[in-house]
Amino acid sequence: MKVKAVILAGGEGTRLATLTAKRAKPAVPFAGKYRIIDFALSNCVNSNIFDVLILTQYRPHSLNDHIERGRPWDLDRSFTGGVQILQPYKGRLDTDWYAGTADAVTQNLNFVRRGRPDYVLILSGDHIYEMDYDVLVQYHREKGADATICVISVPMDEAPRYGILGIDDDMRVNAFVEKPKNPPSNLASMGVYVFTYSVLEQLLEEDRANKESSKDFGKDIIPRMVRDQMNVFAYSYGGYWIDVGTIDAFWEAHMDLLASPPSINLNDRTWVIHTKSEERPPVQIAAGATVSNSMITHGCVIAEGAIVERSVLSPGVYIGPNAVVRESIILNDAYIEAGARVERAIIDKMAVIGRDSHVGQIPDVGELGITCVGKNAHVPAGFTIGYGAILGTDLRAEAFNQFKDKVVPANSMVGYSGKR
Repeated sequence: MKVKAVILAGGEGTRLATLTAKRAKPAVPFAGKYRIIDFALSNCVNSNIFDVLILTQYRPHSLNDHIERGRPWDLDRSFTGGVQILQPYKGRLDTDWYAGTADAVTQNLNFVRRGRPDYVLILSGDHIYEMDYDVLVQYHREKGADATICVISVPMDEAPRYGILGIDDDMRVNAFVEKPKNPPSNLASMGVYVFTYSVLEQLLEEDRANKESSKDFGKDIIPRMVRDQMNVFAYSYGGYWIDVGTIDAFWEAHMDLLASPPSINLNDRTWVIHTKSEERPPVQIAAGATVSNSMITHGCVIAEGAIVERSVLSPGVYIGPNAVVRESIILNDAYIEAGARVERAIIDKMAVIGRDSHVGQIPDVGELGITCVGKNAHVPAGFTIGYGAILGTDLRAEAFNQFKDKVVPANSMVGYSGKR
């Protein structure tokens, strides 16, 4: 039995605001030392699937640099299997930027069929979860399925964000609607599919010729299979899973890791989440500093008198004397100067939070109000950045000249014009 995994990693991730201004969503750092795509990749190799295609499109450079030849995941193979990273291209045939998830696979069918797989896993590169795909494929075989969709129950108010399924007593899918305004149930697709290869190839070739199709698995391929009464089954997943496609979800996923017990046990040596690690020195915590309920990654320096509570510090982060960091995610090499206060915020790589400045706050009730500071942005000394504000990338002092009182209002945007 040959299984090939195809990881869709081309997402622009506009709802992650400045975190995806310079990188694809699957390349966004996560949990200190990882990237989001590490979870799908590690699930593959932990499930003994070593033939992996990664389809990229939007700003793939960080992702390419992170994965390279796949050595951390034991995917640097010269002959059979291994990892390949494929981008869209212009050619003599009808090729272009991917129109949808199905089109991404269609344009790369020559690579998908290589090695003659019996089954193809279609995975999203931007979800956080641990799953044994071998069990999933066995379930697919036992059901004699043409396609199997992994499903999870979600809160009813979140159901409009997902593909929603109806099933019978045998788990056969008898209804599927993508992101309905009025969902008929809360049984949601996880964006994890298994296809019998011969069925997948035929479906994609037919979909390619359909000018009315939007070329998407959730909008076109799966609904058509259900309408045609093909053998489509649901596989119920009972573990932790989250789509970190928004700033709120990204922050909440980190807080879930700090819960007791954590959402995912990153210390489980039977299911290692592999990644490309940087060479960094050990963590240094000065006398008088206080660290509680936090994840501190290698290379961090926490100076005397600093306080870090319920936060995640990525490699190379510096927390200055008497600075305070609470309920925040600080990405690689960010610099929090002396006396600064960072609360319920996400600080991107190499950003600098100036001396005695105050970034974000923890609202008493209501919205999460997460403040986001873009990559390589510099918040001047003594400034207050209101809760829910979004600061763009590469900001310097002149970008803040408009704020004569040194206060950036809550929920405002500076140097950023995208979606929240």
